[in-house]
Amino acid sequence: MACQHNRPTNSYPEQNLGPGNKWIKHLTQNRLGTFTGGHFSDVNLSSVLFTHRLDDPGHIKLQVWSAPGLTKPTFEEAMKQKFKPAKKGDSFGPSWTNHWWKVSVTIPAYWLQYERVQFEFDPGCEAMIYTVDGTPLQGITGGYGGDRRVEYIIPLDARKKGTHDFIIESSCNGMFGVPWNGDTIAPPDMNRYFSLDSADLVVPNQEAWGLLWDFTTLRELVDTLPGNTALQNRALVAANEIMNVFKNGDVDSVGKARKVAEEVFGEGWEQKGEKIYEEGSAKAQVWGIGHCHIDTAWLWPYRVTQQKVARSWSTQVDLMERYPEHRFTCSQAQQYKWLEELYPPLFKAVSSKIASGQFHPVGGSWVENDSNMPSGEALARQFVFGQRYFESRFGKRCETAWLPDSFGLTGALPQIVRGAGMKYFFTQKLSWNNINVFPHSTFNWVGIDGTQILCHMTPVDTYTAQATVGDVNKGLTNHKNLESSSTSLLVFGNGDGGGGPLAKMLENLRRIRATTNNHRELPPVSMGRSVDEFFDELADETKMGKTLPNWHGELYLEFHRGTYTSHGSIKKGNRKSEILLRDVEHVATLASLYSLFKKDYLYPKAKIDECWEKVLLNQFHDVLPGSAIGMVYDDAEKLYTEVRKDGQELLEEAFDTFLPGSSLLSLESVAQQKFTNSGNIVAFNTTFFPRRDVVKVPVTGSASRLKSKVVQTGKDGVGYALMDGSQGGSLVASRGLFADCMPPSIFSNGSDHFVIRNSSVQLTISGGRITSLFDVQLGRELIPEGESGGLVIFEDRPNYWDAWDVEIHHLEKATKLEFSKFSVVAEGPLRAAIRTEIKYNKSTIVVTISLDAIAATVKANSRSLFLFDAVVDWHERHEFLKFELPLNIHNDNAIYESQWGFVQRPTHRNTTWDSAKFEVCGHKYADLSEYGYGVAILSESKYGFSCQGNVLRISLLRAATAPDAEQDQGKHEFSWAVLPHVGHFLESDVPMAAYLFNSPLHLRYIQVDGVQSALSQRGSPFLVDGAPNVILETIKRGEDDDFSRTKTTSTVVLRLYEAFGGHAQVRLRVAPYLSVVKAHVTNLLEDELSELSLVRPEEDEEGFAILKLNFHGFEVKTVKLVVGSWLPPVTEQLSSTKHDSWVNVEKLRLF
Repeated sequence: MACQHNRPTNSYPEQNLGPGNKWIKHLTQNRLGTFTGGHFSDVNLSSVLFTHRLDDPGHIKLQVWSAPGLTKPTFEEAMKQKFKPAKKGDSFGPSWTNHWWKVSVTIPAYWLQYERVQFEFDPGCEAMIYTVDGTPLQGITGGYGGDRRVEYIIPLDARKKGTHDFIIESSCNGMFGVPWNGDTIAPPDMNRYFSLDSADLVVPNQEAWGLLWDFTTLRELVDTLPGNTALQNRALVAANEIMNVFKNGDVDSVGKARKVAEEVFGEGWEQKGEKIYEEGSAKAQVWGIGHCHIDTAWLWPYRVTQQKVARSWSTQVDLMERYPEHRFTCSQAQQYKWLEELYPPLFKAVSSKIASGQFHPVGGSWVENDSNMPSGEALARQFVFGQRYFESRFGKRCETAWLPDSFGLTGALPQIVRGAGMKYFFTQKLSWNNINVFPHSTFNWVGIDGTQILCHMTPVDTYTAQATVGDVNKGLTNHKNLESSSTSLLVFGNGDGGGGPLAKMLENLRRIRATTNNHRELPPVSMGRSVDEFFDELADETKMGKTLPNWHGELYLEFHRGTYTSHGSIKKGNRKSEILLRDVEHVATLASLYSLFKKDYLYPKAKIDECWEKVLLNQFHDVLPGSAIGMVYDDAEKLYTEVRKDGQELLEEAFDTFLPGSSLLSLESVAQQKFTNSGNIVAFNTTFFPRRDVVKVPVTGSASRLKSKVVQTGKDGVGYALMDGSQGGSLVASRGLFADCMPPSIFSNGSDHFVIRNSSVQLTISGGRITSLFDVQLGRELIPEGESGGLVIFEDRPNYWDAWDVEIHHLEKATKLEFSKFSVVAEGPLRAAIRTEIKYNKSTIVVTISLDAIAATVKANSRSLFLFDAVVDWHERHEFLKFELPLNIHNDNAIYESQWGFVQRPTHRNTTWDSAKFEVCGHKYADLSEYGYGVAILSESKYGFSCQGNVLRISLLRAATAPDAEQDQGKHEFSWAVLPHVGHFLESDVPMAAYLFNSPLHLRYIQVDGVQSALSQRGSPFLVDGAPNVILETIKRGEDDDFSRTKTTSTVVLRLYEAFGGHAQVRLRVAPYLSVVKAHVTNLLEDELSELSLVRPEEDEEGFAILKLNFHGFEVKTVKLVVGSWLPPVTEQLSSTKHDSWVNVEKLRLF
């Protein structure tokens, strides 16, 4: 064995007289909080962040002009005004006002030696900096929050010149509006004033700022990672050593301290810049993407959002110049359009960044819409309008749908997203669930029809991440599907009120990546790629989703359930506008094809699109849900009023083409009309269901001549006419009672016991409550003995989110209301009606309960429905008004209509998942059925429902006080109906009845007894045969048609859906007077997918062309018909019965 006594020895000392270096770790960790800001800010790092600061008039000249009132002048308008001198410390306001500043700075010559010179402008609110020629440069966020950005970097050429002029527009609102008491969701303080805290010319100490960012990252590593990891301890040692090395007053100590940070980040890491992401792991587990979620309206109105968009996006364009790895994604075509219209230079800059691949449009929708309440067609239009805008402006469509903040997501959405040309979907709101934790991060979302999309719900649990170590780490540690995929998306940047990523976030991410290039305790983060690329890699990694779990049906948010009801007038405006635009498109399409009496009629595509854009805008996920401030609803109501006015005008123009001489007939329009003895009543049916309707007709004053046209005159002077469209067709005529009519009657004890019945159904009110709902034909009682239905008030005090939430405990405190002050207002034979009145605290509720002589639909065995028309003067606070019916029916699930289908939800509380659905969203109906029988509640403007056990409820009104202090106060008019039906829901006519309930006839008055029409009562231009479960909903002209006066090939687009969840084979019959050349099945964007075979059977005496279509459950199909040349019309006089003798139908053969 070799001798080792000659081996060199190290210098380890033999004696040790010191105390040892055992640290008290938690005290060292706590020490880190004293290095920036706080009590020691005059001597710690914060004291050296700026080298120079000037605010004197010799270097800074300020002038201001305050726009009058709440006006929002353009740059050009503002520059024409007279500005006055201003100074730092001046106060300006009140809330929501806009102020324009002319700024001139003189820069000391010796400042050229410094790396950077900035103008620091802090108005305490939001602002935007422009060049003197009106180009937006960047946003300003005043105040001292985490979203603060008050620095504007003076360009180098201006520093060399020594002077610089620019313009600032400041707006008197914070990032989250102006809440009156500091609570974010409080109503706005309309009289807030702001102070100009800073208007300084400064030289930042760039080396010190670099040390601040170094230290911030190190401290985040210490606070995030487990204490037993090497990296956590190493970061703590480095941060502590930085504090030891730094000396106030020693300039060189800053650089030495930064050198210490390299022990964690790696030597020379900063010089690598954006190339730091090219080192280390080839596969990143966390993908960083900059984002700026801007609520299109919320705690601020639409017009303020327009400014937020410009501020936020100009800031991102500026950051892209300094951080080449920065990629920014933003959704909502509406916001891009605002930018295009209001800020053309900035739009050009954004377009350039889109072309270079740095700025990524995403989402494909018009706005980030609510996904509970818009109709299926409205959701489709969100994507049609969005995708067409993106494609027309930027040459490409979006590939990823993007709804991170919507309050739950309908199970119809996967099919709609795929139909709009996308297969990926990003969301995260379900991380807010207040009962159950959603079990997946990455999964296949399978819709109600079986269509799937690849969904990622970021484990970071936010779309406004701050790009911290904790955020990056959470992308892995909170991922719920690591067995399938370990990749997650980090969506970072200040949001809701805008702003987006800040420089400090991008700096932090570079340091985090540098750390993971040398250590393995954190997942590596990558930058410089897109959301679409993230999903592409995710799809490949999971074998096109085969290794992922599935989630079937809706993504129900266990939170914000009150949004189905808050702001009832907005819910009504949405439903009525959707149906109005459906009808406008239907009638205008027919008018453009016939053009019989108005040869120069052109399909008003531009005007219809304008109306649609207004409706789609109001479907934003904080507007339609009722969770915005009152100013937003002032704007929204104006938009609905405009849509209603324009829609009615468009209908009148269209009706003039094939119902010349006719005019709108309603109780409201009677004063403007002249009536003759030879006039008559006709109605247009915009549905494709045969139907019978009882309609109200004015019969007083000049309209008294219409008494001969009605079957019944009520005590209130209103006539009731019976319109017969039972044979199908678009035109519906008035007529007398049918042999199979069931005249209703009312029985009463004269005080509080009333029975309203016909030979089909019967309802009893006793003691102010509904005590009996009875099927007369079957002899079946539908309300359990001892129970009663009617209106009920619940105490509604959410735990925090007032307008958003209704908590499960509201069901524990109910007050049953009693109908009172009864009066009979109609006694048959066509309609019987009882008027009731309820006084509750400061509110008055008037409900008229009606029963007609006809069934809800023409389906065999259809029952009559009970109609409840309510006029409510509502002045409650934190009370919830509902209507309920306890039913002698048992089922573990109730059925609620959703977009293009329905969803079943539990009536029990077996699990917490079941219990969570105590308040749910439905559209036109909610139904509780068992074998043999069921009862549905129909809605014409309400969306909140519930079924707890056997009690079926519809939610009518709430009364939150935040963020709108006056939510729902005042007058409301709305209706609902109760429809008993034979057989289970799947055997019933509920969807058809609900459809008709929401689609009133368009009643017309014809001045003369005889008018030529291009439509026959024999049938519509389109008929669906062979499957009662398939509904033809939409008729419109093709998106790419030429609507000029030049005759070209026209297209007609039809949208059909299967409504019951089963297969169907249908024949779509097209009338011979449409010369159909070709037919295609398309997606929602009207891209042709397959050609359909047109068959014209010889045995079809009417000459209809037949298109055969196959459906699976809840499938939506879009059919595009190419209509060719025109041939001269052939007139055929058709006979009619007494009541339809007014019509001389011109049957057109155009094939």
